[in-house]
Amino acid sequence: MAARLSAAGLVPHTTDLADLTYIETDLPGLIDVETWREVLAALEEADCFGLVTSANGRRVWAAFGNEAPATVDAVRRHGLQP
Repeated sequence: MAARLSAAGLVPHTTDLADLTYIETDLPGLIDVETWREVLAALEEADCFGLVTSANGRRVWAAFGNEAPATVDAVRRHGLQP
């Protein structure tokens, strides 16, 4: 996923945790249709993902569990999903 986001011109950051890998990237103020499609296609690969909007801008994140059945619980334990 990080490679796809990089290919779309974004700068992803990856964090490896004990039970999951977390990837996030900031989105520019204006994003063209093709880049947005590539972001959505990349997010589709994740076990869970989201979009955070704040006064500082927009950021997408995705999590990939190291143990697929526990993915949702693992992400929730890390406070990444309500």
